Amino acid sequence: MLSTAHQIELKPNNKQANYFARACGVARFSFNWGLEQWQHQYQAHVQDNSLPKPNEQALRKHFNAVKKQEFGFVLEVTKYAAQQALKNVGTAFKRFFNGEAAYPQFHKKHHHDSFYIGNDQFKVKDKQVWIPNLGWVRLKEAFKYQGKGKINNAVISRQADRWFVSISVSVEQKPPRQAVEKQDCVGVDLGISRLATCSDGHQADNPKALSKKLKKLKRLSQALSRKVKGSHNRHKAKMQLSKLHQRIKHIRHDALHKLSYYVTTRFNMVVLEDLNVQGMMKNRKLSRAIADVGFYELRRQVEYKAKYYGSRVVYADRFYPSSKLCSVCGFKHEGLTLKDREWDCPECGIHHDRDVNAALNLRQLGLAKIAASSTVTACGEFGSGV
Repeated sequence: MLSTAHQIELKPNNKQANYFARACGVARFSFNWGLEQWQHQYQAHVQDNSLPKPNEQALRKHFNAVKKQEFGFVLEVTKYAAQQALKNVGTAFKRFFNGEAAYPQFHKKHHHDSFYIGNDQFKVKDKQVWIPNLGWVRLKEAFKYQGKGKINNAVISRQADRWFVSISVSVEQKPPRQAVEKQDCVGVDLGISRLATCSDGHQADNPKALSKKLKKLKRLSQALSRKVKGSHNRHKAKMQLSKLHQRIKHIRHDALHKLSYYVTTRFNMVVLEDLNVQGMMKNRKLSRAIADVGFYELRRQVEYKAKYYGSRVVYADRFYPSSKLCSVCGFKHEGLTLKDREWDCPECGIHHDRDVNAALNLRQLGLAKIAASSTVTACGEFGSGV
């Protein structure tokens, strides 16, 4: 079984939109309450070791005991809004202690507003979704997995002034129909001026969504800062700014989806560079351009689409000199700098485009992996066997 999701825009009326906003408020309040209680209990444990350490189960039990008397408003919306928020507190600390994430922070109002609904409290029919205490809410399009798998849960979220529902479903993993016959391997060299250069000659342009909208972004940010807090005009300015941020995000994701779909549907193996994005972001002159590309999002999309389309993803070693090696004779050009976009091999004399040459070297790395018949998982690293 493959777990996937379908995000659909909702078309709520005023009553339904108000319910969504209140449910998001309950989820935010519950998370912040749980985080505060966790911190207090941990400090008490540090001072007195006889007291228990905070844990998710005890936190939920305490909340359920006091919510009716102290937080009656949480009962006005679905029970999952508060329950899942408290679970998220436990998950956040678990990820923090495992070194996978930073220390949990309090959630702010209107920042990533969302709430969770279990599969026992909603159902989907045609272009409608049924939500408890609310009834049927219209969808902009039909749920594409209707009757094709088991619905797990749903998350309703707000993006600017629009509401979306993301429905998680488990479906049988069937090989999708391929538009073209798959080739063996492709090397993908990522960049800033060009989003990607593939070893088969395909090039994906970088839309540079942020840089193209930067002037407008600054203007709307300045306009928002001049509005009186709590005023209607400030709310309108905030919505304008949020819409622009969503526009930038959608432009960026559109390019990433097209590229990830191209490489995973046409090739059995995709070879990518294991980029040190965190280190690259320390370059003050390039950090904004690097963030605008979305390297991590591309990696995430390639990985999950590779699983769906039956491809494999291999990552070259972080220190593999794909740009400096001649893809014909293997000569390593030690003096090659970042500004050298083209170069001639001193050994064999062939002329190289830097990005195309790097993509060809990555492809050869993948072909060597195939020839060696080593075990590579869908998200493994070359030479690591994982």
